Amino acid sequence: MSIEIKVPPLPESVSEATVVTWHKQPGDAVARDENLVDIETDKVVLEVPAPADGVLGEIQAGEGETVAAHQVIGSLEEKGAAGSAAPSQSGTAPADEPEAKPASQEQPAAARASEHDSADTSAVDDAELSPAVRRLVMENNLNPQAIKATGPGGRITKEDVLAHLEGGAEPASAPEAPQPPTPPARDPSREAKEAEPEPLGGAPAAAGGERSERRVPMTRLRQRIAERLVEAQQTAAMLTTFNEVNMKPVMELRGRYKEQFEKTHGIKLGFMSFFVKAACEALKRYPAVNASIDGTDIIYHGYQDIGIAVSTDRGLVVPVLRNAEHQSYAEIEKNIVDFGTRARDGKLTMDELTGGTFSITNGGIFGSLLSTPILNPPQSAILGMHKTQERPVVENGEIVIRPMMYLALSYDHRIIDGKEAVSFLVALKECIEDPARLLLEV
Repeated sequence: MSIEIKVPPLPESVSEATVVTWHKQPGDAVARDENLVDIETDKVVLEVPAPADGVLGEIQAGEGETVAAHQVIGSLEEKGAAGSAAPSQSGTAPADEPEAKPASQEQPAAARASEHDSADTSAVDDAELSPAVRRLVMENNLNPQAIKATGPGGRITKEDVLAHLEGGAEPASAPEAPQPPTPPARDPSREAKEAEPEPLGGAPAAAGGERSERRVPMTRLRQRIAERLVEAQQTAAMLTTFNEVNMKPVMELRGRYKEQFEKTHGIKLGFMSFFVKAACEALKRYPAVNASIDGTDIIYHGYQDIGIAVSTDRGLVVPVLRNAEHQSYAEIEKNIVDFGTRARDGKLTMDELTGGTFSITNGGIFGSLLSTPILNPPQSAILGMHKTQERPVVENGEIVIRPMMYLALSYDHRIIDGKEAVSFLVALKECIEDPARLLLEV
């Protein structure tokens, strides 16, 4: 019995998705609930599990193709049905006759041997290559045998082909016959260099050499990020105010209790939980920073849903800590670690990526000393954290060395005045420089 493999229901407001990776190829045995294919939407990657045990049949939507909700993208032959269909296709006796079974097994093997002989070289069946991989192999005239496979079942993935090309591997066959012996005046090293494939990057290969380019389509996530960033720039009256914070009190507190904290709660104590709690306290004092615009109305949110920017290979995502004001330091740290892990694996849900009343982004983990973060619509403000760096500051008339961090608050000037923005940042700074305020809520 053949079962249709369909695109799962897509999140609200999402009409299309893109097939990213097929983890199985036609003819592969699959187990029930095993992930068959990854489908990417604007924000998340959806997994399509096998509906039953069986063998993967035809793939109707290859990698890179655009699909819609409930669209049929492949088929699955249920276990038992696939095996019983083979004898009837080969014209042999029914499966219950013992003599017929070996013959039905030998026939495909002979056919495969014949195909491999006609292919002349490769030990990798062309049918085992996904459409995207096959296209890259053909366009670059590669020998699949020479490509190191890292995919499931020893299959070649798209990343394997790109890594092979970046490694400077030779094509599977030379486009022209070997040149006759050259005069002594020719430079062999120069000719060998010219014979190598062009680099994938845009930088010149050598002085005076050819400059190559590589065009790749944007992922849906990257397209969505681009749309939202442009939207923020075009629709909001965005402005950024700055301050700096002395991290010494928080660093000392963290150093004093981090081991006990980890033993008690099973999670490391980081700096982000301090900033989340400080932001919640400051948002309570200045509710306009926690508000959003809806047409000609201002919506003041009586809760603090804090978005935490997480960088992944696919792009930036902002999962939301719901009711962060009621979460403990340990809960915040656990949730942030969980968000980071599942974001990199593409396991976040749409519900976790939507909403939010305020966002925090930490460019300091990449070494950024100062930046102006862009709003995450429809939110009206975002806090930018940066690298902690020791530098001289003046305290009580004396120059001392302190671990300092620059803070940046970008805000929508349509509903947040400069006074509120600056006061919010000062309140947050005070909470970080005197952590006892967070406990006493003063």
